[in-house]
Amino acid sequence: MGVNLTKDSIDLGIVTNDPEAMIDFYRDVLGFTEAGSMPMPGGNMTRLMCGTSTIKIVTMKRTTETRAAPGGIGGATGYRYWTMSVSNLAEIVAACEAAQVTVAVPITELAPGISLAIVEDPDGNWVEFVQM
Repeated sequence: MGVNLTKDSIDLGIVTNDPEAMIDFYRDVLGFTEAGSMPMPGGNMTRLMCGTSTIKIVTMKRTTETRAAPGGIGGATGYRYWTMSVSNLAEIVAACEAAQVTVAVPITELAPGISLAIVEDPDGNWVEFVQM
């Protein structure tokens, strides 16, 4: 069997207690396009477009007690980071630094012509950018 995709991308839901900071980061710092908000069972969802992927910022009516587990990739098991392939890595990192976003991993060359950087969103989730 296997997955028969109907879309060439995935959607990612990020649950937060601070939707304003998260939306500001993804929309205003990273430049994602806001695609609207809607109520959902137990809360609210704001959709932001990253290419054809939808990043869903979700706020529950009952707040959660924790943020992302600290320590980055090796700090815990489970979903730890997500990656975007980009062509303007230095510009993204500069915009994040100007917005006082934590740069967890500065621009690092992995191999000739392949570089990455990782930043933390307002909830401490790691967002990786790779330029090839």
